[in-house]
Amino acid sequence: MTPISDLDRDRAVELVQQAYADGRLDPAELEIRLERALTATSSHELEPIVADLPGDELVRLESVGGRLTRTGDWQVPRRLHVDSEYGNVRLDLSQAHVPYGRVDIELRLAYGRALIILPAGASANTDGVRTEWGRVTCKVPGRPRPGGLHVEVTGELPYGRLAIRTSRT
Repeated sequence: MTPISDLDRDRAVELVQQAYADGRLDPAELEIRLERALTATSSHELEPIVADLPGDELVRLESVGGRLTRTGDWQVPRRLHVDSEYGNVRLDLSQAHVPYGRVDIELRLAYGRALIILPAGASANTDGVRTEWGRVTCKVPGRPRPGGLHVEVTGELPYGRLAIRTSRT
């Protein structure tokens, strides 16, 4: 059995609450699922609680040498995988619709650059990013803040660069 982290438990609770807010669960089902999520001791117990709920979709963005840009009013998925061999990536979440308290971004940048712009009050954790000759610069708080957006960034940047900052507007 694999023990669950606080982040995994929080993600499950968030998905159950969002499903209730969207009208997918009635109050009794909400109560049952929240109790199970809060008392689960392994990932095996947590999986069936959220297995049938939307909101944990994975969106993939891929480029070899081009530019990947998402700015303005766009729908941010719960999980985003970005793969760019030589190109540049710009993900501006400052004006985007982010229906989640936590977003997971996995980056694979061989030689490219990535800039992630967050709204004021957001936080980001880059502890899961592995570099060789690359560089990671994060100018936002690293711990989640109550009620604020938190972005978990993971991935590999052998020679790539990642910068995370808040919006300048």
